[in-house]
Amino acid sequence: MAEETAPKWEGKATAELKDSTAEQIWPFLEEFCNLDKLFPTVDTCYRVEGTPGQPGLVRHCEGQLGWAKEKLLTINPTNRTLSYQIVENNIGFNNYVATLKISPLMEGEGKPGGCKIEWWFVVDPVEGMGLEDLVSHIDYTLQFMAKKMEDAVKAQI
Repeated sequence: MAEETAPKWEGKATAELKDSTAEQIWPFLEEFCNLDKLFPTVDTCYRVEGTPGQPGLVRHCEGQLGWAKEKLLTINPTNRTLSYQIVENNIGFNNYVATLKISPLMEGEGKPGGCKIEWWFVVDPVEGMGLEDLVSHIDYTLQFMAKKMEDAVKAQI
């Protein structure tokens, strides 16, 4: 008898930044190994192997919830998107792949009006957690990161 597989979990979180442009925010995400400066539960993040800014780059992240090695799959500065997967971890994520995209927001008459960050993910069901819990955690994390990035942009001005 064939083994049944549980359906993958899929989710999305979105954050809108009213006072920062996509061009101002992209460098924070493009720097793949700076997650410890943005993510609320990551204390350490560093490059393990690969070339910065290139697919194949692997980072090690460690913090309050455990550790993960994450591999950059794609990065497109023109479209301001990147995808990564968790390749090893002790937090219960299997087959986790995420894509982040930064898009400009428009005000009236097509004028730039900030930007939005979208974070999509697909993962095998996580033991001891519901999909709603994971989506809520990712949404909280993205809102936290968005505020940190926007505060950093304001500090540079």
